[in-house]
Order: sequence, then structure tokens, then C-alpha cells
Amino acid sequence: MAIVSAPFGKEYCDEWVKQAKEYDQSKMGVKGLLDSGVTTIPSIFTHPSEDLNDLKPSSRNLEIPIIDLSMMINDRLKIAHQIKESFSSWGFFQVINHGIPIQVIEETIKAFKCFHEEPMIKDRYVWDEKVSYYSNFNIFKSKAVNWKDSLRVLTSPNPPEKETIPNVCRKELMAWDEYMKSLCETLMELMCEGLGVSSNRLKELSCLQMRKLLCHSYPYCPQPDLTMGLPTHTDRGLLTLLLQNEVSGLQVKYDDEWVEVKPIPGAIIVNVGDLLQ
Repeated sequence: MAIVSAPFGKEYCDEWVKQAKEYDQSKMGVKGLLDSGVTTIPSIFTHPSEDLNDLKPSSRNLEIPIIDLSMMINDRLKIAHQIKESFSSWGFFQVINHGIPIQVIEETIKAFKCFHEEPMIKDRYVWDEKVSYYSNFNIFKSKAVNWKDSLRVLTSPNPPEKETIPNVCRKELMAWDEYMKSLCETLMELMCEGLGVSSNRLKELSCLQMRKLLCHSYPYCPQPDLTMGLPTHTDRGLLTLLLQNEVSGLQVKYDDEWVEVKPIPGAIIVNVGDLLQ
């Protein structure tokens, strides 16, 4: 199991695994660490310097495409073409005027924020494969622990019992899943039309059946130059629909440059996954 690079030696690796296991099993999260009064990050959170140095933002004034879904009424074919071009060139775009009320968006963000800001009681929940809480999905195959806390709920095809979803965000989570299902269906139809196939092609292939919802929180970090909230990666599925709050930090790669995604109130970021690619 490759936890850290070889120069650190077996003794260091064993200690890293021990500390990571203790942290993971505690379910205290990064928020719990901060609540305990830490002023420096534990060594398990330190990412390799070469990974950190690779994240310098582009010097060019680049922005990912923005697509206005309200324009479908007047020219659906044009929107389908815009989506196809955005995925082909960027792999990302932001959608606005998608039909989800701003009040719903604000209530959803507020509910998830309330969950992550709860005191250190995450260990009182019953976590399983359908509803889980972690910093790294697979902590022992990572180079370092991520400075983030994540709530993950597998919402389809076999959703968890409602009672296993934290009560503080249960209603909003279940409602958001339905909104995302509807928006994803619309986007898949437009993608298919842009590609010149039947609008229901992806739906017929059961591409809407498996869904999971992730809620990430990136708390204040006393040493942000040593760690990351989430390292560079691609998403394995078909589509990722991302709602971010007003705090920037997300970067996407375009022409070997990292481009910051500037938050737009109410917008949903769409990312093409490995499966669709």
C-alpha cells in the first residue's frame, strides 16, 4: 500500500497510517480538530510540495462557459450546440436560469452548513455505505488527508432509510436530489440532441438511475500553503452538478492551465465525467 513516497521509510509510513486511522475512526472531522483548538495542521494533512506547486492559477483572464437555459424556449438547438461545444472544449460550464428557485438554493446551502457546523457529535450518527462522513473517500490510498469534511448520501437506485440521514439537513437533501434529477435529465437530453442522437438515448441506457449527493465543507485552515481541500482529480461518473456558495476556490484545468471558477449566485456548475468522456 503506497501511502507516502519511499524516502520517508517504513517507520514513517506506519505512523502515518496509525494517525490517519485514528483520525478517520474518530469522525471528528476537520471541524472537530478546529474546535479542539489546533493552531497547526497535523502532519497527515501535509500534501506533497509538487502537488501544491502545480496549482498556480492562469495569468490569462479565462472563464468557463455560461449557458442560459431559459433560452431553450426560443432556440433549443442553439443551447444543445452550446452544451456540446462546452463539453468538447472545456468539460465544464455553468448553467443559469435553470428553474430552481433561489430560495431553495439558499435553504439547501444553509441546511448543509448547519450540519457541518454542529459540535463534535458526528460520532453519534450511524454511518454506513449509503450515508457516510469523511475527509477522504479512501484515506489509506491517499497521499495525504484532505482539509475538508464531506457528507455523502447514495440517493439512487436504493436510497437509504430517511432516519439515517442527519435530521438537520434531511428535508433539504431529499428535495435537492429531486431538483438535480430533473436538471440532469434536461441536460442529458440537450447533450444527446447536440450529438445528433435521440434525446432519450442516455436515459434509455439507465444513466439516471445511480445518483449520489456529496456535501463538502472546507473550514478555515491555519496553514493553507501545506494542504488542499481536494486534490486534482476527475469525476468517474456521467455528470457532476455542483452548487458552490459565494466563496471561490474551485479550479478547472484548461489548456494545461488552472482556471478559477468564479461563483455566480444561483448558478449550477456542470462537469462531464469520465464515463461520458
